Amino acid sequence: MMRNISGHNLLLLILGFSIASFAQNQTNIRLNDNWQFLREDLGSPWEAVRPIVKPGNPECQPIWEKVTLPHCFNAFDGVDPDVNYYQGPGWYRTQLEINNPFNQGRTLLHFEGAGQKTEVYIYTTKVGSHIGGYDEWTVDITDAINTFLKNNSELERFKGKIPLSIRCDNSRDNEMIPSSLSDFNVYGGIYRYLNLVYVPALSIERVNINAEVDVKGQTGKYDVVLKTRNNSTLTKANLKIEITDAKGKIISINNQEINANDSDKILFSSGLKKPMLWSPTQPNLYTCKVTISSETGTQTLIQHFGFRNYEFVDYGPFMLNGSRLLIRGTHRHEDHAGEGAAMTESQIRTEMILIKEMGANFIRLGHYQQSPIVLDLCDSLGIMVWEEIPWCRGGVGGERYKNQAYRMLTNLITQHRSHPAVILWGLGNENDWPGDFPTYNKDSVRNFMISLNDLAHKLDPSRLTTIRRCDFCKDIPDVYSPSVWAGWYKGIYTDYKKMTEKEVNAVKHFFHAEWGGDSHAGRFDERYDQLLLQSLIRSKDSIITLPKDIENASKSGEWSESYICNLFDWTLKEQETMPNLTGSAFWTFKDFSTPVRPDNPIPYVNQKGVVERDDTKKESYFVFQSWWAEKPMVHIYGHNWPVRWGNAGEEKMVKVYSNCDEAELFFNGKSMGVKKRNSQDFPAAGLRWNVVYAEGKNVLSVIARKDKSVVTVQTEQIYQTEKWDKPAQMTLTKIAQQGDTTKIEVKIFDANKIRCLDAQNVVTFGLAGDGKLIDNLGTVSGSRIVQLQNGRAFISVKMNGGNSVASVSCNGIPTVFCELRKLNY
Repeated sequence: MMRNISGHNLLLLILGFSIASFAQNQTNIRLNDNWQFLREDLGSPWEAVRPIVKPGNPECQPIWEKVTLPHCFNAFDGVDPDVNYYQGPGWYRTQLEINNPFNQGRTLLHFEGAGQKTEVYIYTTKVGSHIGGYDEWTVDITDAINTFLKNNSELERFKGKIPLSIRCDNSRDNEMIPSSLSDFNVYGGIYRYLNLVYVPALSIERVNINAEVDVKGQTGKYDVVLKTRNNSTLTKANLKIEITDAKGKIISINNQEINANDSDKILFSSGLKKPMLWSPTQPNLYTCKVTISSETGTQTLIQHFGFRNYEFVDYGPFMLNGSRLLIRGTHRHEDHAGEGAAMTESQIRTEMILIKEMGANFIRLGHYQQSPIVLDLCDSLGIMVWEEIPWCRGGVGGERYKNQAYRMLTNLITQHRSHPAVILWGLGNENDWPGDFPTYNKDSVRNFMISLNDLAHKLDPSRLTTIRRCDFCKDIPDVYSPSVWAGWYKGIYTDYKKMTEKEVNAVKHFFHAEWGGDSHAGRFDERYDQLLLQSLIRSKDSIITLPKDIENASKSGEWSESYICNLFDWTLKEQETMPNLTGSAFWTFKDFSTPVRPDNPIPYVNQKGVVERDDTKKESYFVFQSWWAEKPMVHIYGHNWPVRWGNAGEEKMVKVYSNCDEAELFFNGKSMGVKKRNSQDFPAAGLRWNVVYAEGKNVLSVIARKDKSVVTVQTEQIYQTEKWDKPAQMTLTKIAQQGDTTKIEVKIFDANKIRCLDAQNVVTFGLAGDGKLIDNLGTVSGSRIVQLQNGRAFISVKMNGGNSVASVSCNGIPTVFCELRKLNY
C-alpha cells in the first residue's frame, strides 16, 4: 500500500517493479549495442551484408555510423532551425549470436515500437514487416536463421553470427496515420527497445487479465485469458496459474491441462472478497504468474493487474471506487532533448516520477500508443491513463488507411488492456482538421469514428471511449473533450469557469483535455503581477480585472513564465470549486518538437510544457505542485529570474507557491509576516507579500509549515531601476567551465550600456575552431537560434580539448565574439 509517496519510496517501488518484470523472462535480451546505422536508402539488403573492403573501393560506400538502441533518425534535426527534419528510409545492421536454450525452440524479434514502416532481413531474406510506429510486434526469425546456417561460406565469413538488417521509413504518406499535419514529429528509427526472445515451440504469446470489482469494493472477480503460439505437433500442454496479491501473498494456484491450439480463451476465472483496490494513492497490484510446460520446454510470463471501479457520472463528476475524485492530469509525448523518441528506460522513469511528484493522478498519452515501460510505471505509480491511436488531423483515407487504424486500435487494446491504470481508449484527436486529401467529408469522418468506437467496445466492454475536439462527432464516444483554452487561444483566463461549465452541460460525459499555454523558460514580465497588484488594491472584493489585450496572449509572442503561472494558478483555483467537473489534463507536461512551429522562441518546439525537453523545471511546475502534491513543498516565484526591475520605492509582489498551511517571508533578513494559505485567494492562494526592493542584491527566504512539517527555501534577486532604451549592443562572455564543456552568455544593452531586461530579440550563436556548439536540443540553453529570455541567452560549447572563437549575431546589432581557450591542468 502506498500513501503520500516520497521520491525515495517511489524509486524503490519502481525498481522493485522493474526487477520483477525482468525476472519473468530471462530468455529476453535487449539488443542495445553493436549496431550500425545509415540515414538513407540502400539499393537492396545485400548492400548491408556484402563483404567489407578497403576504403576507396566502390563497395565501401555508403559509410555507416555506430549507434546504440533505442535510436531515432531525428534526435537532433527535429529541432534544427535551418532544415526540415528528415523523413525517409534508414537502415540498421548488426550480427546476432544465437543461443536458444530450447530444443527446436523459436527465436523471435520483439519490437516495442519502430517508426514508421519497418522491414526485417536475416542475411538477404525478408522475414517480416510492419506498418505503424507505435504498437508492439514480433517477427519469428527461426527458419531464416536455420537457412543461413546451411550457407557454409557466409557462415564462416560472419564467424557463426547471424546478420540482421532492418529498414525503417518515416516518409510522408497520406494513407497512413498519423497525419504529417500533426503538431508533433512523425519520427523514424528503432526508437524503442528491440528484444531477442527465445521461446519453446509451444509457448505463450500474451496473458490478459479481465478484472472487475463492485462499487463498494466488496466482491472482485477476474478472468485469465491466454494466447498461445504453437509451432509443434503437440495438442496438449500443462498450465500453472499462480495469483499473488499486492502484499505478495499467494491467493490462488490452478493447475490444468489445456488444448495447445486453443487461443484467446478464458482459461481460469475466480473471485475474491474485498480485494485490495487500485487507486492513485494506493496503487495495489496483483500478480498473475503463468507457466506453460510441454515436451518442448517450460516458459513463464508475469502479468500485473488491479481492481478498481470507476464512473463518469451523467453531467457530473468522476467517481473512483465509490468516491468522487477530481482528475488532475497532464499529457505526454515520447520526446527528449538529444534523443527524439528514443528515450531510455531511465529517462522515462525520471520523467514519470517528476509527473507523480507534481501531484498528477492522470495522464493522456498523446497521440499514440506508448512504450510498455510507460504503462507499467503508470500502474505502479498510480497514474490513470487515457491512451489513444494516432488518428490525428487530416481527414479519412482509403482502405489501407482505415485498416491500419483498425489494426492499431486492436493492438493498443489487446496489448494494454490488463493495465489497471488505463480507463479511456482514445479514438482520435482534432479530426475536424482537414488537409490530407482534396475533399473533406464530415459523414466519412463520423462513419469511421463510429466503426472505431464499435470495435473498441467489442474488444474491451469494460472501458470507455473518448476523443478530443471534433464537435460533430461528440455524440459517438462515451466521453468527450471539446476545445477550451481560456486565456490562450480564446478569451481571458478569468472566464475559465463560465466557458467550461457551458461545455460540462453540453455532453453527457465531459472531460477537459488540453488547456494552458506556451512559456519561454526564463522569460519574465513585471507587467502581469503589477496589473494584479493594482487590481487587488482597487477591489474591495478581490475581483480581478484584466486588460483586453491579454485576450491575444497566444499571438503576442511574449510567452512569459509570469503570465502562464497566473493562468495556471487561476484555473486550478476555479477547478477546485466546480463540483460537476470530472477533471482536466493541461497540455502538456514537457516541451516537445514539432514541424509546424518554426517561428517559436525556440524554433520547432511546442513550448507548452511545465518542464523543458531535458526535464528542467519551469516556474509553472511548482504552481501545479502547490495545488496537487501531498508532500510539503515551498517555492519562491522567480527562482530563475535573477534581475527584476521597476521604479525606486515601488511596491513589488513576491509570490510563494506552497501547499503548506502557512508561510513566513523574510526579505533582506526582515520578517514580512506570516500568511495563511487560502485556496480561493488569487494569486498564490494568498501567499504573497508586497515589498519594496532595494537597488542591487535582495535576499528572499521563506519558512512554510504544514502540520508538524517545516520546509524552507531561499533565493537572491537583483533589482534594477535604471531605464533603458532600445537594444543597441551585446556582450558575449564565458561564465562557466566544467571539464571540457564551456558555457557562454550573451547580454543585450542599449546605447548607454544599460541592460535591456525586457528584450526578446532573436540571436544566433556561431563557433569557429576545435570545439562544437551543444545545440539542436530544443531547450533555451541548447539552441543556436533562440529568442532572448530577459535580455540574455546561453549556450554551451564542447571544447574537444582545443581552442575556439564563439560569436553571437542579432539583426540590427553588431556581432560580437568571445575567445575560448582550453584549460591547462
